[in-house]
Amino acid sequence: MIIRPYQPDDRDAVHDICIRTADAGEDASTSYADPNILPEIFAHPYTHLDPDLAFVLDDGGRAAGYVLGTADTRAFAARFRNEWLPLATARYPPPTGDPTTPDAVMAHLLHTPERMVLPELAAHPAHLHIDLLTGYRKSGHGRALVSRFVAALRERGTSALHVGMVTANHQARPFYDRLGFRPLPVADPGPLTYLGLAVWSPQDGDSP
Repeated sequence: MIIRPYQPDDRDAVHDICIRTADAGEDASTSYADPNILPEIFAHPYTHLDPDLAFVLDDGGRAAGYVLGTADTRAFAARFRNEWLPLATARYPPPTGDPTTPDAVMAHLLHTPERMVLPELAAHPAHLHIDLLTGYRKSGHGRALVSRFVAALRERGTSALHVGMVTANHQARPFYDRLGFRPLPVADPGPLTYLGLAVWSPQDGDSP
């Protein structure tokens, strides 16, 4: 098992992993009429817009997990709207009216990238998404993926990162707690719990 940079040939595997872990860590393939919308929100924009911060767990021929993210959430949200949405809108147009189905909720998320920019998270400008197939969890691979991502952020001089964890994903919280993530108060978090992690501070010396 190795962790390596994402490559274009990993796209199908990342697509599959995203769907198979999108229901609070479990398979979401039967939860949506078209589950292919999920990677269009939570995976492919990152590999397209920020490929240097995309890493996969390679089991010897195919990705079994990944960590994706960005060093600057505000800038990423703007690029999502201006560069990614034009590529996705033909397949997934914006919903009309209030979203009342799981697919409409996802379409709403796709078309509102500004939702990622919250004032309470300004001191933690980076964020990540990490997903592992079931058989690869609880073996240290998740920690190794986050460590690789954090090392890449340190090279950029990024101070801190956050993650928006689905609160119902009770298996994920102990994982983040062990890595040193701490709760971040957000006025209206919705179904998410926000957690933050310091990456670099002036006390550490000059940023890399």
